[in-house]
Amino acid sequence: MPKSGPAIRPETLRAFFSPESVAVIGASSDYTKIGGRPIHNMKIAGYQGCIYPINPNYPEIQGLPAHKSVADIDGPVDMAIVVVPQPLVKQAVTDCAQKGVKAAIILSSGFAEISEAGAREQREIAAIAAEADMRLLGPNCMGTMNAYNGMIATFSSGIIDKGPMPGGISIASQSGAFGAHCFILARERGYGLNLWATTGNQSDVEFSDCLAYMAQDPATKVVLGYMEGITDPDKLVEALEIARAAKKPVVLMKVGRSDVGSAAAASHTASLTGSDAVFDTLLRQYDVHRAHSIDELFDIGYAASFGKFPTSKDLGVITVSGGVGVIMADAAADAGLELPPLPDDTQKRLKEKVPFAGTRNPLDVTAQLINDPALMQPMFEALLEEGGYPSAIAFIASVGLNDVMMAKLTPSFEAVARRFADRLIVMSLLARPDTRRRMEELGYIIFEDPSRAIHAIGALTRYGEAFARTAPKAPPPALPAGAPRVEIGKVPNEFDAKKMLAAAGVPAVDERIVASAAEAAVAAAAVGFPVVLKIVSPDIQHKSEIGGVLLNVADAKAAEQGFETLMQRGRERAPGARLDGVLVAPMVKGGVETILGVSRDPVFGPVVMFGLGGIFVEVLKDVTFRIAPFGVDEAHAMIREIKAYPILEGVRGAPPADLDALAEALARLSAYAAANADTLESIDVNPFIVRPKGQGAVAVDALILPRAAG
Repeated sequence: MPKSGPAIRPETLRAFFSPESVAVIGASSDYTKIGGRPIHNMKIAGYQGCIYPINPNYPEIQGLPAHKSVADIDGPVDMAIVVVPQPLVKQAVTDCAQKGVKAAIILSSGFAEISEAGAREQREIAAIAAEADMRLLGPNCMGTMNAYNGMIATFSSGIIDKGPMPGGISIASQSGAFGAHCFILARERGYGLNLWATTGNQSDVEFSDCLAYMAQDPATKVVLGYMEGITDPDKLVEALEIARAAKKPVVLMKVGRSDVGSAAAASHTASLTGSDAVFDTLLRQYDVHRAHSIDELFDIGYAASFGKFPTSKDLGVITVSGGVGVIMADAAADAGLELPPLPDDTQKRLKEKVPFAGTRNPLDVTAQLINDPALMQPMFEALLEEGGYPSAIAFIASVGLNDVMMAKLTPSFEAVARRFADRLIVMSLLARPDTRRRMEELGYIIFEDPSRAIHAIGALTRYGEAFARTAPKAPPPALPAGAPRVEIGKVPNEFDAKKMLAAAGVPAVDERIVASAAEAAVAAAAVGFPVVLKIVSPDIQHKSEIGGVLLNVADAKAAEQGFETLMQRGRERAPGARLDGVLVAPMVKGGVETILGVSRDPVFGPVVMFGLGGIFVEVLKDVTFRIAPFGVDEAHAMIREIKAYPILEGVRGAPPADLDALAEALARLSAYAAANADTLESIDVNPFIVRPKGQGAVAVDALILPRAAG
């Protein structure tokens, strides 16, 4: 990755966020109307650039000289906001293109979201813009904003009497209404914003373009995104690569997980949603946190905006409530965090200070804090200094609402914040907005709910681990010369399928295909008894269903009889199927049964699946995915994700499996799948036996299905 496709050009989006001049085509003197709001919003937010209202019916609009058309403006125009009715949009865009406008936002609706005729006109407008090298956002969007320079190019009524508070959170949304909800929610919660964009119908600029621009913007600390569908997966991958290279945390909320939700998203955005499991896979590959609610989206975004990302899962907990300490310990386990105990000497010393305190970790200072606020600083410092935790959380309940108590505790909080400025420290408390702001200015992240706070700490830790990786991941392996191509409409039998995979680097058992009972006896002796006999046919995909597999064939006579039995069953139970003979293979004993698979996702193309065989796949569905191709490092990460991974490490005396051989096979399968992306429908390698460490792995059965002709 990235694959072929249009490259993202983040620098071309600058005019959407930092224009020196803005023309509003369809401007209104009434700031409550759609054509009046962008001008009003920019004025109250303090935008210092030139604003040019365009309306041939008025000489002045909202105190600014009005122009009949964008062509009448003296000097350059960086960006235009188009708010005219749908029939007038094409002419407005044409005028902008002739003027040399760098970027245009079409707030007007009535295009691809309503009809095919609208879609045709949308394509024509996009072509006009492309010819002039003018970037186009929309139509049917709510625009953009930059909280730092007051450029508020939106008709949202969420801007009331002042612009948004500047900060480090940038937001990209395919939905205008949801995007507006997000910046209003951020304002109400006191979170600082940087850049904001809604993409609407995405006739040119897409969600991925905005994500990439925000990720490389120095003032952006974290990018929050809302997606309904993916129109160009290659651009999304490229945007995520830009974010990962910049070490910018990305939090995405993708709707359409259910069948009903997916259908609604498709009808709303005319986008493909793809498989939700595959989308999860993409986010894991690029270290993106997927949020499943608005609260989670903002919890992680808010916490990440502080820019502290621990690289260790160790967490220190201090609490005034033993019960809440247990809640936090449970939440830490759910978040993948660990609570190592404080050193014994530290626990002993703290016990002497507060005999009834819990001193292990969580450190329970109890309600004694109310009687003796001076306890907070030594307790907190002991937790961070002697415990050495890179992250810590303190639960102090409703103390934040008590001005007298906060006045007594604030010097302790200030001292701790100064001494441990490099640590991620979260406060869980109830507090008024002014108290919250003072604590945040000291560097504390504030949450009311301790469980949500710990969930955010877990996410920040995963970011930290990802950002700390310095060595690049191993690239996908090169496909061996001569590896046979998958041909459209031509289904190979099992014998040929394994030969094809073996040529691609996925090892298979040493086996023979025979055409007579006598040949079966000879082949079985050569392979070594006991053997497995299987019917071979490109038309019989599930051999066991017709009794097409015989196990533990012990001698030559049994091999001859087995051949005749299988051929008879094939003729009787699968009439019309082409019978290519019988496969003679060794009985593979020992090792761990796994399954390797490939399926074609309609959005992302070939996707590799891995899991343990047997009930783990059929009943528990304990599998994981990766988008092809990938290298052995990613394959190892993939292997470790399944719940049954400890079985591969060796349990109850069983030796550990050859994980290196397994990872190599997965990586090579991914390379083969990617090389045949245009012709391949699916691959099923089941079982793939992973022998003990150092002894390799081998495919016992395989099925390759090409895409159908036509």
